[in-house]
Amino acid sequence: MTRRRLGFWQRFAVVVVKPVMTVWTRRTWRGMEQLRREGGVIVVPNHLSHADPLVSAHFIYDSGRWPQYLGKASVFKVPVVGWILHRCKQIPVERGTVDAVRSLDALIAALNEGGAVVIYPEGTITREPDLWPMKGKTGAARLALATGAPVIPVAMWGPERIFDPRTTRLSLRPRIPVSVAAGPPVDLSAWAGATPTRATLEEMTDAIMLSIRDLLAEIRGGTPPPLWERPTRPTPSEGQRPEAAA
Repeated sequence: MTRRRLGFWQRFAVVVVKPVMTVWTRRTWRGMEQLRREGGVIVVPNHLSHADPLVSAHFIYDSGRWPQYLGKASVFKVPVVGWILHRCKQIPVERGTVDAVRSLDALIAALNEGGAVVIYPEGTITREPDLWPMKGKTGAARLALATGAPVIPVAMWGPERIFDPRTTRLSLRPRIPVSVAAGPPVDLSAWAGATPTRATLEEMTDAIMLSIRDLLAEIRGGTPPPLWERPTRPTPSEGQRPEAAA
């Protein structure tokens, strides 16, 4: 959805949010042409701060697109807030229920209408100590396999200066530097037409996350580590007493 087709509530959100972000941040945007392609796109940013949605939405909007984020279905049931989210073309997601299929249908419909659907593959803010990306979940890969829509990696560095999840420190000073870069579509041609098995989806997801990680390394510098994995808890079969494992 381009800006020319925005409704009243979408324009209202822009009027409220964009001036704040313009004062709050000093922006370095790169690769916006990757989002200006025709048709639906799946945008996959890294997730390092609670400020990410504001920064990434600003970037996507400035590229000429309207970002459509996924949100917990419960938020859409909040009076007034949920109504506005619906009017702003955001997409409710039912997690861990039989209604999850409806969420996938809504995503597919948004892409078929030419939307820019934003999915954080990590599912939550990264737990990697230096805020590098961690292993992702398979939702974006599943959607790409179902639709053939291009997956556009987006790397952000700077939102952690607005709100650092490691210290829970919020900074309200103006002109905080933030950098956002969009890369070319992730090459998923090796899996075109494949059956969405767990192994296939995980391989695709790793390819997506590595593209995001390498793009992040370009804007923040340094040598990226391997994708961080959540530590698993020991089980009783690994020599721990059952009551300790519980």
